[in-house]
Amino acid sequence: MPDFAQPAIDHLERLRKPLVKRSLVLIVSVCLLLVGLHVWSLLASRQAEIANTGTSTANMARALASHAERTIDLGDAILDEMVARAESGETRAPGAALHARLVRIASVTPQIQELFIYGDNGERLATSLSTRRPGSVADREYFRYHQVHAGRGTRIGKPIYSRSSGVLSIPLTRRIDRPDGSFGGVAMASLKLSFFGDFYDSFDVGETGTLILAIDDGTLLYRRPFREDMVGTDIGGGPIFQLYRTSGPVGTAMLTSKIDRIERLYSYRHVDGFPLLVAIAKSKQEVLGEWWAAVAKMSCVVLFAVALLAWGTHRMVGQLQVRDALEGELRGARLKLKEQNLALKALADSDGLTGLANRRGFEHTLAAEHERARRNGQPWALIMTDVDHFKKYNDRYGHVAGDECLRLVAGALRSGTRRPTDLAARYGGEEFAVILPDTDLEGARAVADNIRAAVAALDIAHADGLHGRVTLSIGVVASHPAGVDAPALAWVEAADALLYQAKAQGRDCVIARALPRPAEPLSA
Repeated sequence: MPDFAQPAIDHLERLRKPLVKRSLVLIVSVCLLLVGLHVWSLLASRQAEIANTGTSTANMARALASHAERTIDLGDAILDEMVARAESGETRAPGAALHARLVRIASVTPQIQELFIYGDNGERLATSLSTRRPGSVADREYFRYHQVHAGRGTRIGKPIYSRSSGVLSIPLTRRIDRPDGSFGGVAMASLKLSFFGDFYDSFDVGETGTLILAIDDGTLLYRRPFREDMVGTDIGGGPIFQLYRTSGPVGTAMLTSKIDRIERLYSYRHVDGFPLLVAIAKSKQEVLGEWWAAVAKMSCVVLFAVALLAWGTHRMVGQLQVRDALEGELRGARLKLKEQNLALKALADSDGLTGLANRRGFEHTLAAEHERARRNGQPWALIMTDVDHFKKYNDRYGHVAGDECLRLVAGALRSGTRRPTDLAARYGGEEFAVILPDTDLEGARAVADNIRAAVAALDIAHADGLHGRVTLSIGVVASHPAGVDAPALAWVEAADALLYQAKAQGRDCVIARALPRPAEPLSA
């Protein structure tokens, strides 16, 4: 394949890979968007379902409060008449007329269980019952309350069992005063719990829903589902009353019952004019029952769509992987060929003995750096070095030792050229060269001194050499930007001349000089 075609192929590869990734990202984004919209729709419909149920339960709570208010209002009106008759003196000698009136009221008022008028000693003075046997309520909580409280309002008491009929009922009571304002007795109208139960049973609150009627102090009057043992218990510490105390007379919230630990959507309302609280609730599970069914159906549709997209994506990715595998094999073969070419080139430009660049590689780099320095006007330097008395070393120690000596010297040169742009080369025989781009004379001299010191530190024995060890003589030239017009070979000649000057001055030394302008002689 021609070299000029490779950049175009590489460019196409770079474009194709992001295209595959972008396609996958697009498909995944579509799936995530679909799932996200589905989740958002489900959450929105869930909130709507809860809101609609909250509106429904709030309306039912309003109906419950209205029912309780009308019931208590009627009982209050009955007590008004009973107290008026008692305070007018009809109970001093009760006759058939008062009894008949109470019986009539109880018979036409379905919510009334019994009517009683008690004297100041708790003894029964009048009743709606057919039998009027004597009986005292002086020990009842409501009687003792009115004895010590002068209030004239109707009081809703805690549920009690009637001593006449044994029926559980809610007592509505009023104080009766004598003409001087002292305690004269109590009028009581007991309300049927079944009356509330019959009305509450008409509301559809599901299988685990509940309705509550309670006094402000937390006393439970009625709860659906009905349990007689719970009537009169204190639920003031429950979530409904806690919400009532913090949020006011009307509210709706999702709460967990302390009685049965079921989470429900509650709506409560305080009864206007009376110390009563009504509440109605539907269980969260039943409120969201239809919603969960819709979730199951819609989720199946969405999952099918996502699965379809995933299957299509899998097929596409599979085909792309097959194609990429084939192209990868081609790229691998092309890369292997390129590596082989680079290896051949490296072999062609490298010295087999030392591993440094050979003369061919040196001359190629020299020409390139010379052109770059000429174009950019940057300084650069060249080092030429030679192993002192190397022929004598070979004659004394042999060529194998000579080769090892050259390898050690090459290692010292390599350690002195640490920048990637520097090049150390074997110029020929025991002579070496170093190209230092972007380096001035002082920098090049420092590199040369380091190389000379590194070779000295090797302490390679040389009986015929200076100081009894292997040493180097080094010539260094560096250019100023104005001197780069000199031909490349002029650098080699100048550095070589300084190398031989170093040998003439006793060897094991560095001679460095800036390359003069072309018009100036080297000896100037």
